[in-house]
Amino acid sequence: MMASKKTLIFALLALLFLASGIPSSWATHISQPILIDPKTQFTIGEPVILHGWVNYNDQAAADVLLNFKVTRPDGSILADQSYPSNAEGQFEFKFDTQSETPGSYQITITSHCLEIHRYACTYKNQSLTIHLKSP
Repeated sequence: MMASKKTLIFALLALLFLASGIPSSWATHISQPILIDPKTQFTIGEPVILHGWVNYNDQAAADVLLNFKVTRPDGSILADQSYPSNAEGQFEFKFDTQSETPGSYQITITSHCLEIHRYACTYKNQSLTIHLKSP
């Protein structure tokens, strides 16, 4: 009888200990791309270069996978690339406009989080519309 009480108490304590770790294990990792002074007007032939950083808890975060997607005015995809932020938590994205047509292009940068947090990632993004004009 005494052994079963000890076993029951141990089991309850173990359950409480395990349950106390559950809220943090289900926490969501939230990082967000932030553009720095983006230019929105370009001439065809001029390269588009965007600079920014990844915000995680109000600090720059290194090695966060980012997806960069550029959509043409007709809805087709001009670019769809992914790469991580650098050691300082910054990123640069550029693409060529040499053979593009005038119009409004939509750029969406999506944060896919650190590799170790991918399972609990909230995919935050920032969008920017740029306008290409004829030379």
